[in-house]
Amino acid sequence: MVMKKRSISVLTVLYAILSLILVGLFLNKVLEIITPSPTAQLQAAIPVEERGNPLAIPAFLEDRDPDPMKAFYELDVQYGQMEFFPGVVTETLGYNGNILGPVLRIKRDQEVRIQVNNQLDEPTTAHWHGLDVDGPYDGGPHQGIMPGESWTATFSVDQPAATIWYHPHFHHTTGAQVYQGLAGLIYIEDEESEDLNIPKTHGENDFPLVIQDRNFTSDGSFHHNVTMMELEPGEVLLVNATMDPYLEVNRELIRLRVLNGSNYENFQLTFSDGSAFHQIASDGGFLEAPVEMESLFLSPGERAEILVDFSQVTSDHLALTTCSDTVLDFYLSGPVASAPAEFPESLVTVPDIPVGENPTTRTFVLESIGIHGTINGKEFDMDRVDEVVPKGETELWVIRNADRVGHRAGHPFHVHGTQFQVVSRNGNPPPPEEAGFKDTVFVANGEEVVIKILFHKEGLFMYHCHMLEHEENGMMGQVLVE
Repeated sequence: MVMKKRSISVLTVLYAILSLILVGLFLNKVLEIITPSPTAQLQAAIPVEERGNPLAIPAFLEDRDPDPMKAFYELDVQYGQMEFFPGVVTETLGYNGNILGPVLRIKRDQEVRIQVNNQLDEPTTAHWHGLDVDGPYDGGPHQGIMPGESWTATFSVDQPAATIWYHPHFHHTTGAQVYQGLAGLIYIEDEESEDLNIPKTHGENDFPLVIQDRNFTSDGSFHHNVTMMELEPGEVLLVNATMDPYLEVNRELIRLRVLNGSNYENFQLTFSDGSAFHQIASDGGFLEAPVEMESLFLSPGERAEILVDFSQVTSDHLALTTCSDTVLDFYLSGPVASAPAEFPESLVTVPDIPVGENPTTRTFVLESIGIHGTINGKEFDMDRVDEVVPKGETELWVIRNADRVGHRAGHPFHVHGTQFQVVSRNGNPPPPEEAGFKDTVFVANGEEVVIKILFHKEGLFMYHCHMLEHEENGMMGQVLVE
């Protein structure tokens, strides 16, 4: 009797491996319930009376050029230390300090130079996320700064007021360096923003919020735990690198500039009392009018500016939360106002990106298996140019998420070197909070988002998933603008 050999497909093997991984993850979760994680043990050791810390407010970095039409900043990338838990020292990275970095203020029409000095013993870069800049000064993977060396970005500012940010982008170490503390904010200012009747006093009624999730080992070190399936979600939320932060504010109109600085996690932000608020800006600047909302969704890399009216809040305390976790506690003082604070009815005129009769249309298909991913079926290759785009010509980019499962439920798609506008989501107009300029757009599983995009500067730029560990494991491509 002849036995027939059964062929086992590659897909069957992959499913078997995936099943084993899922079983392993389930068992790990069971063990976490039985045995508290190192992060949870460190948190539990903090005396109740010592919990809660004033929110750190990053300072403005001094502009070393006295010419008002020019700016010169110097950033030192350095090692640091923080004591997130009493008596426990955490090794960190920072710009001009122990962790994160100062705020850089630049103005439209300024000539700007930023010198970055790498004091680490490993390479890094400084990427200006959201800045319309020439390719050689973008700070992507090709602009590596070796240990002990310096690199200077020179550019002219030709974009409207916005809250953008900077972070490292050296290939294969971006995630780890951001996780250890390398990130900072840049404020672009212009005449229109200066004329708006909105809060503008830094640290009094205008506050930056850099929100990040983190895990720790038992000795207090950051635990950047990347598995075959994911980056492990952080058990601790830091705001401006502050553990258990609180902010004391007056009962008045408050402006919050919110950055999802997480490597991998989405945030759905609400206030604990259900208060509504108004979004006034997205990634690339102000919207045309405030948008009233009760919940703000931000994927990694996205920013939003919101106005919150605390003038009629009668309680002394409320919190900004995400999925029932407290992000930031607010403690209110001063009298309750008899009338609500005044919101501006309009903000700025947002110019529409013009589209010709027969625009070039490109499709980008995002697909991931665990921590690995591809764009249009290809993994990132620094020696390969994936797209060639003419400078000054508007194109339509169709971004399609081919994933059907995954607890993050999508990918934030980021394009370097320019700002774009969202045309549609699954054929429908975008919500009003996405009607301004963007540089990062979330594409949910099974969703198709169309953007119109125009590059003003030449050079080689990246496009990628801004879940940093996806970017480092294949989900990135290169566009040459010429």
